[in-house]
Amino acid sequence: MEYGSIEREIHVDATPEVVYEVISTPEHLRQWWPDDAEFESVPGSTGLVSFGDRSTPDAAVIPLTVMEADPPRRFSFRWVHDEGQPATPANSLLVTFDLVPSGSGTLLRFTESGYRERGWEGAVLEEMYRDHETGWDHFLPRLVAYVARLVSTP
Repeated sequence: MEYGSIEREIHVDATPEVVYEVISTPEHLRQWWPDDAEFESVPGSTGLVSFGDRSTPDAAVIPLTVMEADPPRRFSFRWVHDEGQPATPANSLLVTFDLVPSGSGTLLRFTESGYRERGWEGAVLEEMYRDHETGWDHFLPRLVAYVARLVSTP
């Protein structure tokens, strides 16, 4: 297996403008992906996403740097780099959401890349890739369900 990037395409029953807000703002992200998120949706903004209760040692707190914010077409960020270090292609993974109008909804093209560039040893590379693949396969359907609830609320 290549372990180069994770790619998914999903249809979301909402306009690109709505989907963009859901993938690019902490208050919406918290509803379908991390337990907490802190960042501004502008290129160069740095922040954190966390999984689990941050007051416990088991929580995963992960730095994030916004790379592109082009509403309602594209939002991307780098993450999984050492805190305090600037995110670069050699030390982080790049997540990109491309949004394409599709009928009355949006085709969301998701990519997470940079696994090979991290320089991880083979077993670590495979474990990280599979862990993220399983994670995104869990969280992306939650995005679709969240948007459906969001747009059906009066």
